[in-house]
Amino acid sequence: MSRILGVDIPNQKKIKVSLTYIYGIGEPLALRICKEAKINPEKKTGELTDVELAQIREVCVKFPLEGDLKKTIALNIKRLQEINCYRGIRHRKNLPTRGQRTKSNARTRKGPRKTIANKKVETK
Repeated sequence: MSRILGVDIPNQKKIKVSLTYIYGIGEPLALRICKEAKINPEKKTGELTDVELAQIREVCVKFPLEGDLKKTIALNIKRLQEINCYRGIRHRKNLPTRGQRTKSNARTRKGPRKTIANKKVETK
């Protein structure tokens, strides 16, 4: 396994897919990194030379990834909570922040249903 930015990336997959194992890199950014490093994105990670891996690492340093990105996101959320804006309040209450409905959906954010004893649910 090759290591880029402290993350093990699989050798048997194409480099454009392997780079997506790094937090903050999706397919478009992976293709852009390959283009800037002048490496064929269809090439398997195991076939890359040390020089090519060094080029990829050099290009990856230009983008906020892994710990830096996580820290930036956490600071942005903390700032929203401190200024008591609507999105910050929604983050604090662990509810969806982008206007989704919560009466019937939002189970991912809200967690499993909490049933209340002896309360009948009315159906319309």
